[in-house]
Amino acid sequence: MSNENTNSRYVEVSVEALPLFCPTPAVSLWSSHPRVAIPVDKLGEAVCPYCGTRYKFKGELPHGHH
Repeated sequence: MSNENTNSRYVEVSVEALPLFCPTPAVSLWSSHPRVAIPVDKLGEAVCPYCGTRYKFKGELPHGHH
């Protein structure tokens, strides 16, 4: 038996979506969880701790400011 959540979503995001928060504005307020920052720009991929949505950054990761 698999432990994988079959209800989890996969979303590709680009630099225009940064900073990224879950839930996104497209989610209905009645079904949302508390808003949390998703650090997809750090590693290229991140998972929401509340709903399990997997976010993957599409394109080149942004470079930090030095």
